[in-house]
Amino acid sequence: MSDPDASGRQILLTEQRGRVRIVTLNRPESRNALTSSLITDLRAALDAADGDDGVDVVILTGADPAFCAGLDLRELGATGGNAERVADDGVPIGHPWRPLSKPVIGAVNGAAITGGLELALACDFLIASERARFADTHARVGVLPGWGLTARLPAAVGRGVARRMSLSGDFVDAEQALRVGLVTQVVPHEQLLPTALEVAITVVGNDQSGVRTLLESYRRAEDHLVDPALAVEDATARAWMAGFEPATVAARRADVIGRGREQNDRS
Repeated sequence: MSDPDASGRQILLTEQRGRVRIVTLNRPESRNALTSSLITDLRAALDAADGDDGVDVVILTGADPAFCAGLDLRELGATGGNAERVADDGVPIGHPWRPLSKPVIGAVNGAAITGGLELALACDFLIASERARFADTHARVGVLPGWGLTARLPAAVGRGVARRMSLSGDFVDAEQALRVGLVTQVVPHEQLLPTALEVAITVVGNDQSGVRTLLESYRRAEDHLVDPALAVEDATARAWMAGFEPATVAARRADVIGRGREQNDRS
């Protein structure tokens, strides 16, 4: 488990089910928005799972009602965006965590927005609740992605859909996400974790050396496309942040949250 927050609650939960490690973002009142502490705890939990011989598959999810609403805008407005780049020499550019040797299944239980969408895209594949919603609101907030969104989102959904999502900031619901290939399956909300566990157990039943070698082969086959794109995104984000004004995010925070809730409610 993670360190507790000011209320004494753990902001990240871990649970073992057989050879499957479930990692749950646990700031439900903030829609699991990412603080520096939560990012640090998440990275540590995933590193621990990768190094544990008793773990073959990881499931990443969020405490209802959201998967992850992205960076905590209160902290972002106060710190100038440093939360997204918590110092960790072991995390390569364009990644929210050090890539694992084991599969990570994203169980998207609700809204996955901006940095939360980047967390989802960093998983090896996604299973979604019928309540899942996806949006990239970087342009609304006035910051740029740094965890690989501009490489992974078009790879998942295609060039046009990715640009429309990023430039509009509009939400994509679970069924739309399935149609465009962002998620592999949509299930009733109460069946999300059981379904993710069922798929994970299927993976566990395979030859684990073969699973990890095949996963690494998939990643290496994409390197010639992904790595240059991540380098461009990183350079662009760093140049943008050099002139970033935290007060801008603070001023836009209420509007960004309000527009998101209005769209989510309509959908």
